[in-house]
Amino acid sequence: MKDVEILSVGPFYSPSFEAMERDFTVHKLWQAKDKAGLLTEVGSRVRGIQSGAGHGADAKLMDALPKLEIISCFGVGVDAVDLGAAKQRGVIVTNTPDVLNECVADLAMGLTLATLRRISLGDRFVRAGSWLKGALPLAQKVGGKTMGILGYGRIGKAIARRAEAFGMHIVYHGRKPQPGVALRYYSSLTDMARDCEVLMVICPGGAATRHLVNAEVMQALGPEGTLINVARGSVVDEQALVKALADGTLGAAGLDVFEAEPKVPEALLGMDQVVLQPHVGSATHDTRKAMGDLTVDNLRAHFGGKPVLTPVV
Repeated sequence: MKDVEILSVGPFYSPSFEAMERDFTVHKLWQAKDKAGLLTEVGSRVRGIQSGAGHGADAKLMDALPKLEIISCFGVGVDAVDLGAAKQRGVIVTNTPDVLNECVADLAMGLTLATLRRISLGDRFVRAGSWLKGALPLAQKVGGKTMGILGYGRIGKAIARRAEAFGMHIVYHGRKPQPGVALRYYSSLTDMARDCEVLMVICPGGAATRHLVNAEVMQALGPEGTLINVARGSVVDEQALVKALADGTLGAAGLDVFEAEPKVPEALLGMDQVVLQPHVGSATHDTRKAMGDLTVDNLRAHFGGKPVLTPVV
């Protein structure tokens, strides 16, 4: 397949990337000093794009690649890909679902524990020598609390299993109730937030969910409530979040994603009731390898004349 030319929009797991380079002719747009020049030079020959959640592919890029057949995305989220433009052009879009469910769920539960039990604060407290001067303020119990899950998909269900093992009660909100799910469903996110102590955000990003978790939802969650976001930064109104945490309207937050990452609102950096992570839900060797291999396998399948493994469009 070396005669097939692929445009790489952004890097991903190195061993998988190297495998892609062995099988295909790869042009690294992310390394090009003159990106427009590279597209002009190779655009007419490129048949595939390898992209990722942080890079995507818009209509303008697709227009520059008249022979484009497939966009293979490293990651589950495809909100940065113009799916309408891809569908209109007959371009296949794939992602890497399932293989990252467990690691993202692990981090989600880890953030829940770290935030409620103040684990990060306790670590800083010991390192600073503050324990010599007195005890750390009391934290919150995990078991017995209600976790409301916004987005009860594959990862949401994996999080629920972990939370239930810690003795938490689970409820959920989505576009509609799911058949065969015995958990309580809320048609209103605000109502669910009012009835739970932990709001877990794990729904897709994009325009449809932008600022879905707004000031009203945070007020409903309340001063004893905790917000955990392992979805997309765009789902939470970040300015409203900072204000709610600062004035005590919301109790605490554990955040792996941000609206303008890697930029994080400076106000959050000094808040002891907030636990921060650098978007690392899937960041383990095992999972990134599985994601990378699936990204390349989708390209291999398509250009080998077989159906892609994980189609989105």
